[in-house]
Amino acid sequence: MALSRRTVLKASGVAGFAFAADTSVWQASAQAPLGEPGSWPWVRDLFDLSPDTVHMSTMLIASHPRPVREAIEEHRSGLDADPVRYLERNNNRLTDAARQAAGDYLGVHPSHIALTDSTTMGIGLVYTGLKLQPGDEVLTTEHDYYVTHESLRLMAERTGAGVRKITLFEDPAETSEDEIVSRIVDAVRPATRLVALTWVHSSTGLKMPVSAIAAALREVNAERDAEDQVLLGIDAVHGFGVEDTNFLQLGCDFFMAGCHKWLFGPRGTGIVAISERGLDAVRPTIPSFTDDAVFSAWLEGADEPPGGNTGPRMTPGGFKPFEHRWALSEAFALHRQIGRARVAERTHFLATSLKDALAEHPGVTLRTPRDSRFSAGIVSFDVDGVHPNAVVSRLRQHEIIASVAPYAVPHVRLTPSIRNNEQDIERVAAALRSIA
Repeated sequence: MALSRRTVLKASGVAGFAFAADTSVWQASAQAPLGEPGSWPWVRDLFDLSPDTVHMSTMLIASHPRPVREAIEEHRSGLDADPVRYLERNNNRLTDAARQAAGDYLGVHPSHIALTDSTTMGIGLVYTGLKLQPGDEVLTTEHDYYVTHESLRLMAERTGAGVRKITLFEDPAETSEDEIVSRIVDAVRPATRLVALTWVHSSTGLKMPVSAIAAALREVNAERDAEDQVLLGIDAVHGFGVEDTNFLQLGCDFFMAGCHKWLFGPRGTGIVAISERGLDAVRPTIPSFTDDAVFSAWLEGADEPPGGNTGPRMTPGGFKPFEHRWALSEAFALHRQIGRARVAERTHFLATSLKDALAEHPGVTLRTPRDSRFSAGIVSFDVDGVHPNAVVSRLRQHEIIASVAPYAVPHVRLTPSIRNNEQDIERVAAALRSIA
């Protein structure tokens, strides 16, 4: 019988199969939040944010809501008190639960989910792991972020494949689905093997019509042999936790996102969802600790492990901040309790209210489309005659936390989320009247 990594580690006292008692603290919170459960005041009170500050930089890093925070502390205390045995009792069960929760949220089998530390890790693992060769090409855009561009550069350096960048629009606030889709399809060549895009641009807040792009690429692929088909990869982090859309509805092959932004998950956690053909097109980069077949093959001296690629096989091994990974399930549970449709509706309502308020200022130029079909929670803008860094600095004098998009052409970004309210929008509008 093949020995699995879990069996060996159990025998060596490092990890095991024993199930601990349920450590969920969701129903046993020491302090009940304010308001009716599920109401927006109740949601707001789940966060230990400084109350006198308007926090509108969700798209950078999240504050942990109470159920996530308490789960982390529960696991941290257990690890600190008895690290080896607590790890033995909980690691396999809670890691599997986190993968299952991510799969349920995205509508895919958990075997198609890889657990990572961030969006950056997920993109790097996927794009540098692509099975490409000289003569193949990856198509991306000038609008994508550094992480996509740098991962593709490293991929090209390793494989000899080419990378080509195109522009999708002249003005993101005025673009259309037809313009974006047609520019992508027109740019696809016989050598194109991957289209690498971003769901919601972190510079302008433009939300790409990913489902329409995927449908157009399916038509392209219908005329191609299986080995020549075009894959679709998405940096999904700024739609993940906002939009009420799952992996299958988007229609992409690679979905990479961090969980510590709009999902309000534990800091230092992320996921990758991969389609069946995506798993065939990419190879793991870092040894897995969660695929027993790989470890068994090593023990037995086999040249390679049996079976095809999987999400667990794509999951980087190594010892992690386990208390954060294990608390990931609570973040998904919180979104289910609030309701994904309600989260999307509330985020869009606040973002639209903010865009409407900004549009009333003659000295403010909105960069994010006002149509919610082409935007999510990021709201980008410029103030005439004032550098974005200066705008952010002045907003902080009003205790409003904004950020600057780290691009060659910077913009001010405000990102209302379910932890904000209408009064926050009013404070931002009032502060900008003194700036613009």
